[in-house]
Amino acid sequence: MFKELYEKSLKLAAHKSSKFFLAIVSFVESSFFPIPPDIMIVPMVIAKKSDYLKIFLIATIFSALGGLFGYFIGSVFVEFSRTVVEFYGYQDKAFDLQNKMSSEIGRWSWLGILFLAGFTPLPFKVFTITSGIIGFNIFAFFFICLIQKVSPISLITIHK
Repeated sequence: MFKELYEKSLKLAAHKSSKFFLAIVSFVESSFFPIPPDIMIVPMVIAKKSDYLKIFLIATIFSALGGLFGYFIGSVFVEFSRTVVEFYGYQDKAFDLQNKMSSEIGRWSWLGILFLAGFTPLPFKVFTITSGIIGFNIFAFFFICLIQKVSPISLITIHK
């Protein structure tokens, strides 16, 4: 299943409407989709080097908006949230956090965890959904999503 999704994503990167498809993939990847937009970004930047900044901005903005959608899923559709988090095998950790986040120290801890989560191999969508489940501050959440996506490492990687 993943190989087929991967190959489809590569085909979308070569399509004339690839930026539109990149926006969609970036959005759904931050909420529930298992394939990262990087598999489209790299071929798109190689094919259209002069558009690297536009490609980066599309991926960044729609990924952050997708994070908000993941937050919404976690806060409104709790049963669906459980299904997505269970798919990635983090159900015990994610739902135990809800109890631990009631204190001020817990909220500050989650802010740090959320910030670092984008730089780990763990699926960020688990953190977006969990943020909605625990009712984390949505403005701080969105700000962290944007910061993670606009990291200097991302710019350097895309520019090369």
